[in-house]
Amino acid sequence: MSVTEQAKRARVAADDLVTATRATKDAGLLAMADALVARTAEIVAANAADLDAGRANGLSTAILDRLALNEKRIEDMAQALREMAGLADPVGEVVRGSTLPNGLELRQVRVPFGVVGIIYEARPNVTVDAAGICLKSGNAALLRGSSSAAHSNAVLVEVLRDALVGVGLPADAVQLLDASSRDSVKELMRARGLVDVLIPRGGADLIRTVVEESTVPVIETGVGNCHVYVDAAADLDKALAVAVNSKTQRLSTCNTAESLLVHVDVAAAFLPKLLKELRDAGVTVHGTPEVAAFSADVVPATDEDFATEYLSADISVAVVGSLDAAVAHIKRYGTGHTEAIVTDSASAAREFTARVDAAAVMVNASTRFTDGGQFGFGAEIGISTQKLHARGPMGLPELTSTKYVVTGDGHLRG
Repeated sequence: MSVTEQAKRARVAADDLVTATRATKDAGLLAMADALVARTAEIVAANAADLDAGRANGLSTAILDRLALNEKRIEDMAQALREMAGLADPVGEVVRGSTLPNGLELRQVRVPFGVVGIIYEARPNVTVDAAGICLKSGNAALLRGSSSAAHSNAVLVEVLRDALVGVGLPADAVQLLDASSRDSVKELMRARGLVDVLIPRGGADLIRTVVEESTVPVIETGVGNCHVYVDAAADLDKALAVAVNSKTQRLSTCNTAESLLVHVDVAAAFLPKLLKELRDAGVTVHGTPEVAAFSADVVPATDEDFATEYLSADISVAVVGSLDAAVAHIKRYGTGHTEAIVTDSASAAREFTARVDAAAVMVNASTRFTDGGQFGFGAEIGISTQKLHARGPMGLPELTSTKYVVTGDGHLRG
């Protein structure tokens, strides 16, 4: 089936979903969650085939980690769907409303986009997250995963579609596009009029290609070259915990810290402990000469190191002379995703949060909290680093647009 034909079927499904009640959509989410758990063995077997192929094709450790599914990860995906069922339905929410002086009643209400296309790499959990968020927000989902997850995604979508049919919802609310050819991506990017919005999730090259070549409106998600800045006024024990957690809690995610900046006034007291903790965690430090002075294990850092989203057990570290220098470094190398400051100075925190331009700015907290689930939004569709429509973790409201409903009583304009 062509992408155009699938998009037409998605449009029909979206027309059904726009009037679906919250109870019906929540029943679909719960049925999807139960089906994932019930068919865990089938999903794991399909995923094993993808992992075997990935190893044979030389995929990196980070990509293999993103690709891997096991019983716990599947249960986590199911739990995210259950939690989503407990969230408020954004469709129909009144954003603002008033009665105009002429008596007209004006309401701005949330409505589904309609058909949402998602292009993503490696991570099969995105298949479930995207399907769930689209369903709850009343949208039909066209999913184009990577060929590296083809077996996993095929089984996951089959499970989800079966669950939807079981509660009377259209199977075509969730469809998987062919991942064996780039033609499906090109066709999806040019399906303007059939697809309402396109969301890319993946590396910089994928996102750049979609943004530059799509005729369908795009919500841009971004790579995460995230920083932790340890200020002169930081509690160093707190700073050590935040820095290590930001880097090591999970290596292969976009909200993992890839760079650490340390104020010169605390470098001597802080860096020896930090470098030992990172070494013990298996992390390679790419540092400036000021950092290397504290450990023979430090690899000399290049300009490219500071511009890199590693997604691996690597981190770049630099000593800076001031908060101004830290902000300047972040402006040069950051990707607008998540930046963090550790400080006990309220004025330093205020200045950092005001001057740093990012979707999320953390004060005395790990960068790993930039996540729809951690923010209480439920599973996210992605983290937007652009400034139009949505920014940061994209939950249910971000998967809607609005319309104005104007009610009169035979009103005529004079």
